Amino acid sequence: MSNRLAHETSPYLLQHADNPVDWWPWSGEAFEEARKRGVPVLLSVGYSSCHWCHVMAHESFEDDETAAYMNEHFVPVKVDREERPDVDAVYMEAVQAATGQGGWPMTVFLTADGEPFYFGTYFPPEPRHGMASFRQILEGVAAAWAERRDEVGEVAGKIVRDLAGRSLAYGGEGVPGEEELAQALLGLTREYDERSGGFGGAPKFPPSMAVEFLLRHYARTGSDGALQMAAETCAAMARGGIYDQLGGGFARYSVDREWVVPHFEKMLYDNALLCRVYAHLWRATGSELARRVALETADFMVRELRTAEGGFASALDADSDDGTGRHVEGAFYVWTPQQLREVLGEKDGERAVELFGVTEEGTFEEGASVLQLPDGEVDPSVKERLLAARALRARPGRDDKVVAAWNGLAIAALAEVGAYFERPDLVERATEAADLLVRLHMDNGARLARTSKDGRAGAHAGVLEDYADVAEGFLALAGVTGEGVWLEFAGFLLDIVVDQFVAEGGALYDTAHDAEPLIRRPQDPTDNATPSGWTAAAGALLSYAAHTGSEAHRAAAEGALGVVKALGPRAPRFIGWGLAVAEALLDGPREVAVVGPQGDAATRELHRTALLAQAPGAVVAVGEPDGEEFPLLRERHLVDGSPAAYVCRNFACRMPTTDPAELAGQLGGR
Repeated sequence: MSNRLAHETSPYLLQHADNPVDWWPWSGEAFEEARKRGVPVLLSVGYSSCHWCHVMAHESFEDDETAAYMNEHFVPVKVDREERPDVDAVYMEAVQAATGQGGWPMTVFLTADGEPFYFGTYFPPEPRHGMASFRQILEGVAAAWAERRDEVGEVAGKIVRDLAGRSLAYGGEGVPGEEELAQALLGLTREYDERSGGFGGAPKFPPSMAVEFLLRHYARTGSDGALQMAAETCAAMARGGIYDQLGGGFARYSVDREWVVPHFEKMLYDNALLCRVYAHLWRATGSELARRVALETADFMVRELRTAEGGFASALDADSDDGTGRHVEGAFYVWTPQQLREVLGEKDGERAVELFGVTEEGTFEEGASVLQLPDGEVDPSVKERLLAARALRARPGRDDKVVAAWNGLAIAALAEVGAYFERPDLVERATEAADLLVRLHMDNGARLARTSKDGRAGAHAGVLEDYADVAEGFLALAGVTGEGVWLEFAGFLLDIVVDQFVAEGGALYDTAHDAEPLIRRPQDPTDNATPSGWTAAAGALLSYAAHTGSEAHRAAAEGALGVVKALGPRAPRFIGWGLAVAEALLDGPREVAVVGPQGDAATRELHRTALLAQAPGAVVAVGEPDGEEFPLLRERHLVDGSPAAYVCRNFACRMPTTDPAELAGQLGGR
């Protein structure tokens, strides 16, 4: 028998549709039910590729006795954090404030007004390691609610008041300048791991946004130290276990500081961001490794994550069947020396053991190793045979929901990689995903739905990162394809950002002014796994202003960057995209218009030169002379009958040029 989750679009919620727990989706009706019955709400938040979410579901939510107790004493509400990042953010902030730590699954007990009063993450079925069992927690909370409800209400009220007092006063401090960016670079240098690349210790996450800042800083200032940190970090990740040496694509993070053993889930957002980072590293250095990884990661996204509708799925699980019926983390990806020899034969098998750093003891669990590539390259026939053997293993599950923001990141990456490496098929895949977002996620007023699945839009409103990242993707697609409609669509989305998400003094909220009110309006400028909506919006607003000359969008971008001035020098690892946007602001950004007949070889060469320029955040328009497609093309003409490029920044323009080498010089000068 199914519960109320059977009608949802989220794969994570659908995984719980057959639980004996009488789950409700997040809704006003669930809280009304709690009020009517006089019981608390038990809020459980997770996501489909979360290992411990699956463990707790199996141990507790599939257990009839535990479910019966939950149903009797609570209104259980299940939330997919990827579908409702606003709900997740508000209650995670409360969990972290109360316990000093957070994570998923997140378990929070609420009053019927949505006020939290007791928190936790994973709870085991029996007491262990000094941790109470889930049943003990349920009984304790039910007893407190029955016997000390006034006290519970006071605690909940105090927590909400404390959260309300934490509002951000950033913004309106002016934009970051040379000094703040130099301090940010110094801060990153201090935290840099010189031995293994990356920043900080274990667990170690791919620092894509910080690397984008380093590459832009190098382009603007010539800082060799910035380039070195970026290049070494990218090389270490690409040769480590965090990168899938056979199939391409990156895992979520490394459990150790050397990038050897990953947490095996593969997220769309990580791969989109890293695909773009490696393409930009190739653009800066010509590194063959960076080129290979950018292309393999793009191909991984298209092969493994593309949905039937042309969008991109959210994630692949960490766990899969290990062949014995057990669901085990990493089972799809790890190898023993014996398995390599069986597939490749003794001679090639021995070579592969050495090449991939596979040991008899194993670098992972139960004698198995994660493949690394410390040196050299893999012979294509070896890779082919191992991939064929791996394809016979049970595949990890896929979370098929299409998240607007992450698809925006994928569109930007695929468009640029397709353009850089002359892979028009990748640009087509980016365009198809963009078409899907316009057709399915965007309503007539350009308001975005956060998610869709199987061609059906989800019910939840887009948040700031959706508008910002989709606009970013559309702007990248406009620059690559020369189709001005993508600039127009980006403009519609950014007008909503200005109208619905901007607060006084330039600060930004994560939810719209007219969104469902929660106990606190979420607002977070720091980058975590993805650019924050705040800094992503600053970047897209700045690019749009460069394309159109819009003062309002430029002013909104500058207002948003006040937070980077405040946080950049203090916490550069956590505001990397904001720092990258600040680099673009300091450089102009530059505006490039390429005019010439479509399909003309000289036009194409100038356009490609413009796209390959490293000038931070430069925007590119290409089209017919004095064309209507982009504002930057107006009154721009051929020079002596030949295709030409016009470069401007800060209201000053260079002489137009017909020579790609001269254009590269204009865009490379500091």
